[in-house]
Amino acid sequence: MTLETDNNDHKLFICITFAAGVLLTGCVNTEGTLVIKGKVTDEYTKVQIPGREIIVQALLESNNTLVPVDAGQFSTDSSGYFNYSLRKVKDARYYNFCLVGDSDYAFMINRLSLNTLKQNSKYLFFSLRKLANLTIKIKKISKTPYRDTLYLTWESNSVDFRNLYPYKIDNYGITDNSFGSIPGFGLRWIGGNINSTVKTRVFAGKMTKIHWELVRNKKRKEITDTITCKRDLANFVNFIY
Repeated sequence: MTLETDNNDHKLFICITFAAGVLLTGCVNTEGTLVIKGKVTDEYTKVQIPGREIIVQALLESNNTLVPVDAGQFSTDSSGYFNYSLRKVKDARYYNFCLVGDSDYAFMINRLSLNTLKQNSKYLFFSLRKLANLTIKIKKISKTPYRDTLYLTWESNSVDFRNLYPYKIDNYGITDNSFGSIPGFGLRWIGGNINSTVKTRVFAGKMTKIHWELVRNKKRKEITDTITCKRDLANFVNFIY
């Protein structure tokens, strides 16, 4: 198994939209507004991020659970700053600030109490984690046994791949699980003619663990590879079996 990086000028333009949550049925009562100001920056470089959309949810108690309701939506300006008049929802003691993700940054949820918002209303600060390209290449060169089964999962900064970023598979010989993962196992390849490429994105500069499990002749062999993907580069992992 090898890891290599090189320059990559290709940029993905697939946006990830984060669901803003469910809305309570009926009208939502408000009690005035609160002017909030702040900025959104890159977690590592501290550079402000322009045009970043932020969805605000007020959290209301219902049957001993917190239910999100719509409280507003705004974006950072060309300099990465925001200035917004937030609707205060009656009986809401907490608010979620959902920073929408895309191919450059992962979505992020920041939960703040109403008291914290009031105390820091003019100095709010949110940061986003940069994503990096990761390509996983899989090739089977062993001719026997024919019924080898290979499972693949990965996690970045402890976030499971299913919840991190959509993956794309270009392959030869993938099983019928090519459009989804198997709960508890991940992606699966069965058989002989395997030559696949999995393309995704993970957190840049954070630890990413790639887990393999090979089942051959009714015996299981587990392998874990730990890497740190670099910002603005193409990161590759090769698995040959």
